[in-house]
Amino acid sequence: MADKEELTRFGVSFPAPLIEQFDEYVEEQGYANRSEAIRDLARKALLEPSRLKSEQLVAGTIVMVYDHHARELPLLLMEIQHDYHRDIISNMHVHLNHNQCLEIIAVRGQLARLRQLHQQIQVQKGVTYAELSVTFAEEEHAGDQHDHHQGHGHR
Repeated sequence: MADKEELTRFGVSFPAPLIEQFDEYVEEQGYANRSEAIRDLARKALLEPSRLKSEQLVAGTIVMVYDHHARELPLLLMEIQHDYHRDIISNMHVHLNHNQCLEIIAVRGQLARLRQLHQQIQVQKGVTYAELSVTFAEEEHAGDQHDHHQGHGHR
């Protein structure tokens, strides 16, 4: 948090069992106090993909687990990713076991397009898990036509 940021105080009422659980969470996560934990939870809630506007520029990840023995699935997933090459910054592929692969795709672009990419991945037969997580949102700048992708390697 910036040093010059003005803080606003407000009161929050919790039932006793909930505040006990919350205090345990604060301690487990290593927060100095309840306020820091509440600020982080508020920031996270404000970045929920369902809350953001479709045209907003965001960055985040798509995490998926799939059966690489599923007929033609690895090739199909690669083709889908090529269709969204302007939105994909990078990806990491991990072999979990003999049958399953974990893939983490770093994405940046218009939220509507990232939702489409996620949806196309999650409906494929053999994909057992797919989640879009947005970790950053930015204001759209005039003339920003994915210039941020220049010079980044793709797999």
